[in-house]
Amino acid sequence: MKRSTTLAAALGLAAVFAAPLANAQEIILKVAHFWPSTALSHQKVLLPWCDKIAQESANRLKCQIYPAMQLGGTPPQLIQQAADGVADIVWTLPGYTAGRFPSVEVFELPFMSRSAESSSRALWEYAEQFAQKDFAMVKPLAFHVHDNGYVHGKKPINTMADFRGTKMRAPTRLTNKMLAAFGAAPVAMPLPAVTESMSKGVIDGYVLPWEVIPTVKLHELTKFHSETDPAEPALYTAVFTIAMNKAKYNSLPDDLKKVIDANSGADFSAMIGKVWDESAPAARQHAVDRGNVFNTIPASELASWRKVGDTLAAEWVQEMNGKGYPGQDMLDSAKRLIEQHSK
Repeated sequence: MKRSTTLAAALGLAAVFAAPLANAQEIILKVAHFWPSTALSHQKVLLPWCDKIAQESANRLKCQIYPAMQLGGTPPQLIQQAADGVADIVWTLPGYTAGRFPSVEVFELPFMSRSAESSSRALWEYAEQFAQKDFAMVKPLAFHVHDNGYVHGKKPINTMADFRGTKMRAPTRLTNKMLAAFGAAPVAMPLPAVTESMSKGVIDGYVLPWEVIPTVKLHELTKFHSETDPAEPALYTAVFTIAMNKAKYNSLPDDLKKVIDANSGADFSAMIGKVWDESAPAARQHAVDRGNVFNTIPASELASWRKVGDTLAAEWVQEMNGKGYPGQDMLDSAKRLIEQHSK
């Protein structure tokens, strides 16, 4: 009896000492995205973020990053990879799966954003109110937009009429609708396919922000760049999310959940947007150095473009109403939050 009691006590003591060891176990987070490892997103956002959560968790949380779709699949499949646990965290565009995340599309309407930083903070606050249902299968860590988007191509775009007869790539459903309304033939494709498509003549041009263009060497295949009057809102932007597998997050001990939470949300989203904004001048310089041709579309010409944007916004509201969303409230809230954070 005494021997059994002693053995039980020893086992109990071992369990007590084992508990801290189990809690201190290193957790590796599989982080997947579609950019190359040289991209701004990888170098200036993901690597510092991973270093920060490692430091704040005493190295109990670490990242294994898989750039350029190294876990397999295609960019439109990333969000499902997060939901299914193929990856623990992904960074992608909800718009790559057209129609699946309609609540955040409003930020992709023409002439909404003035800067990536302010719009990204607005987007996080907006998503907390209107996007919970759409993203219920994952745990969003950030929502953000990229720096102001412009038109780039093999021929100059000075007026809306110049779009006629061109095949133009766009990243999302609403940017494709915008280009079609301008008179172009829109071609939907993820970013990694754009360089080859330009090289082979599949497309005549594309809409993109400056940040990503040198990363995929598009400035080497593009002669003309049409920027919009800087006093006007951006022609377009696109919505991104960094999202985590819910089961993975829920499996973390409370103190590690707090580390993730402290490095998620409005401030993280705005920080990503700021990185994009600050990257634009240096990225643009690559095209300047090649001797590419630039023009600025003035506000007088953009007035007719903005009418197209107003029409698309009204159509979007009606479409959302038909799907059971409060379309006008969503549009008004997005505009209000962008204005509020742009001051």
